[in-house]
Amino acid sequence: MNLEELTNLAIEAAKKAGKYISESLHDPNINVLRKEGNSLASSVVTEVDFKSQEIILSILAESQTTYDLGLLTEESQDDKSRFEKAYFWCIDPMDGTLPFTKQTEGFSVSIALISKEGIPVIGVVYDPVTDTLYHAIKGKGAYKNQQPWTITPSSTFHFIADQSFQKHPIYVEVIESMEALVKLHGYKELKRKEIGGAVMNALWVLEHAPACYFKLPKPQKGGGCSWDFAATACIFQEMGAHVSDTKGSPLPLNKKGMTYMNEKGVLYTSNHELAEALLLLLEGLSA
Repeated sequence: MNLEELTNLAIEAAKKAGKYISESLHDPNINVLRKEGNSLASSVVTEVDFKSQEIILSILAESQTTYDLGLLTEESQDDKSRFEKAYFWCIDPMDGTLPFTKQTEGFSVSIALISKEGIPVIGVVYDPVTDTLYHAIKGKGAYKNQQPWTITPSSTFHFIADQSFQKHPIYVEVIESMEALVKLHGYKELKRKEIGGAVMNALWVLEHAPACYFKLPKPQKGGGCSWDFAATACIFQEMGAHVSDTKGSPLPLNKKGMTYMNEKGVLYTSNHELAEALLLLLEGLSA
């Protein structure tokens, strides 16, 4: 396959959908709907989500035929083509719908190309709020606004989390553990950012390094789906940063049965040394 050609298509689709989302942000007539979900963030959907998906699919449709690609996208039923084709598009037409409805930062368009084995080979994210494009191609590096992107660490450690995590029973314990980690590693201070959808939360780990973002395992369905993590997994791998489940294994981006990630959770960190410490910490929290 021509990965550069497919990346350019994904970029075109993400930016066009992002432009539409941005133009719709302050529309007072946008209907906020509810769908099946295990949290407020996962159940909120708007007509903008569906229109964004239409825009993306109209641009990517020809590539599906040309390259015999499968499809998995949030606002359509899973047709299981991801198990039959060698590669499939994995699309979140608007991640962070809840921040969008609140007219705050944290929403984005996310498009990835994933192999049948669950390996991300293309990751494209567009942030309409800042007009920032992130993308990566497996083996060819990561880019921000079409320029090679590298991590620039500071002396402040950032803990990135979903807003809903503030209500988690062990939230206070997690914050105390983060503060202990900050002291142990000699960072100046701990800052928290708890506002965005999963896609921007992951990218903020790279933007505010050293940093981490994780979702703990839980028995009930939830914890985000493949489309929440596919594109950023590719970007993290190409940045030399760390992405895994909370046991240290690669994210299962093409699971049989369901697309949820609740069984083992997810972990994003800006460097591998930090990841080792966090994996031990998360093991202790889940014990």
